[in-house]
Amino acid sequence: MKNKKLFIYTDGGSRGNPGPSGIGVVVLDSRRKKIKEICKYIGQTTNNIAEYNALLSGLEEAAALGASEVVIYLDSELLAKQLNGEYRVKDDGIRPLFENALGLLKAFKSFEIKHIDRDKNKEADKLVNKAINLAALY
Repeated sequence: MKNKKLFIYTDGGSRGNPGPSGIGVVVLDSRRKKIKEICKYIGQTTNNIAEYNALLSGLEEAAALGASEVVIYLDSELLAKQLNGEYRVKDDGIRPLFENALGLLKAFKSFEIKHIDRDKNKEADKLVNKAINLAALY
């Protein structure tokens, strides 16, 4: 089977912390062409839980698309450092999400977690805000 590498930008956010929350995911193929977007309202939660939910959605989508390698870009320093083993997970609410993410990551032949500046994650951030704004209409 040929290696299939995907690039995934994820973001999660809440208005208030906790507050109305959404996730945004942008999946790019190996030529960096957009192949999938996820924009979803996830209810009332915290920024960090929203960030993890975005990551999990991105990883599940990559697996469904048959990826063997993933490069994840996120603007949450906390998530990047937790997933790269630099920070311990101290929050009991985050621990199951962290463990789920590690389990999903191990299914890929290789993965990279990269922390990026917010201004390099604008597309995923727009999807987060769109999800929260659409939910506010109902």
